[in-house]
Amino acid sequence: MLHVVHHPHYVAPAASGSGFAFDKYGLVMQAIEESGADPVLHRPEPMPHAWIEAVHDPDYVAEVAASRVPPHKTRRIGFPVTERVTRRAFLAPGGTWLAAKLALAHGYAANSAGGSHHAMADTGAGYCVFNDLAVTANRLIAERDVGRIMIVDLDVHQGDGTAVLMAGRPDIFTFSIHGERNFPARKARSSFDLALPDMTGDADYLAVLAGHLPAAIDGFRPDLILYQAGVDPHRDDRLGRLALSDDGLRRRDRFVMRQARERDIPLASVLGGGYGDDRLEVARRHVRSILALYGAFREIDAPDGAGAAGALDWI
Repeated sequence: MLHVVHHPHYVAPAASGSGFAFDKYGLVMQAIEESGADPVLHRPEPMPHAWIEAVHDPDYVAEVAASRVPPHKTRRIGFPVTERVTRRAFLAPGGTWLAAKLALAHGYAANSAGGSHHAMADTGAGYCVFNDLAVTANRLIAERDVGRIMIVDLDVHQGDGTAVLMAGRPDIFTFSIHGERNFPARKARSSFDLALPDMTGDADYLAVLAGHLPAAIDGFRPDLILYQAGVDPHRDDRLGRLALSDDGLRRRDRFVMRQARERDIPLASVLGGGYGDDRLEVARRHVRSILALYGAFREIDAPDGAGAAGALDWI
């Protein structure tokens, strides 16, 4: 069964003047229904403050909790932190953590939000409030659910916040393939980084991925992969600058899952970035990503395709 974590409060009203639309997260569920998929839905609880504070500065956590984030930080985030944004900011890390726990139990699960990889210790940035990947990885290891986690980030934007927050930890490996000339202008140092030139297409992208990801997994040997599956490398993405097709994204996601599945490593995916005026089409890209991952996950058990029928044809 496909396990998807979702909460209605992932959706919040768009702030005036902001380029970020929270309705994408509701449209993802519409696109899942449109696809014919029938996932098992799980509703997360907000991440407890103590686990957020284990990664983020407690003063910043208090600012978000009170919906009183100062203007210089909201400018970095890209939207004001209203009460509904605050509620969502604590739910999304709870969702990523729950997806990871479900992946440990079932092999794969998806959070229909998350991937806020630009958030730093004392501030958000780039449409990210709290870094759900870092918070989840830290909690899972602290509670001894796993010993080693690899965060695979294939969003078009480098996961600079994740790299900084997890730097120096021998039990967490951060892997990022991203656009060289895209946000953030000043890149951080992940465990592995590869920056690609503008307009990199399917063939070159997939060759690079195949040339580096398997070796990184084999060298680190994680117990769990957290996959930031941003769809903004798509050629039509408003903030992308790369040139992957629908098929290129599908092949990317299937490759990542196959590397995990062949090594019997559970994988949890989060949405990450995806931007465009046609927000339903962006949501469909995210759902195609989830279904591509699930299809590759099932094929290991059903190589004749029996486990990839029905909704998987939608991709």
